[in-house]
Amino acid sequence: MEEHNNNALIPDEIVMNKIFQIRGRKVMLDFDLAILYEVETRALKQSVRRNILRFPEDFMFQLTKKEWHEVITICDNLPRNAKFGSSTPFAFTEQGVAMLSSILNSDRAISVNIQIIRIFTKMRLLLTDITEVKLEIEKIKGKLDNQDKNMEIVFKYLDELLEKQDKPKRPRVRIGFKPDNL
Repeated sequence: MEEHNNNALIPDEIVMNKIFQIRGRKVMLDFDLAILYEVETRALKQSVRRNILRFPEDFMFQLTKKEWHEVITICDNLPRNAKFGSSTPFAFTEQGVAMLSSILNSDRAISVNIQIIRIFTKMRLLLTDITEVKLEIEKIKGKLDNQDKNMEIVFKYLDELLEKQDKPKRPRVRIGFKPDNL
């Protein structure tokens, strides 16, 4: 699995930093993809518009002005020309990125797409692992809560035993024949 990383065109970290969470989906924006594919953003958008039937809403959507303003506000590493474009960018989900390889017929686009899909998969696995860890932590918390209750009961019984031990004992009544001087 590590073998494909040695041949990576772009470091994984750079690609990961270009994945945003918008509308509850992990997406990549058109200008970032254009840079990775080494094509103009205009050409990428044009190819998408010519093949719009390949990009349903769950593959690609265009950001609203409000969403785009939020992205500009949050991200300070956006390209300057992207910030001041006349139209808002397209956001591509993992499936949309995969579909891009079918309309961009360059070897670079195919190689970069393969790398991006692998990164999306790796991120999904990381999220799954994180969710499993959170569930395990919740189980441990539940067990600890029960142990706390059990420890309280043990300490309560110990306190009762100590109270009984601290009370003065009444003298025992002798039974049987014994001389008093013993």
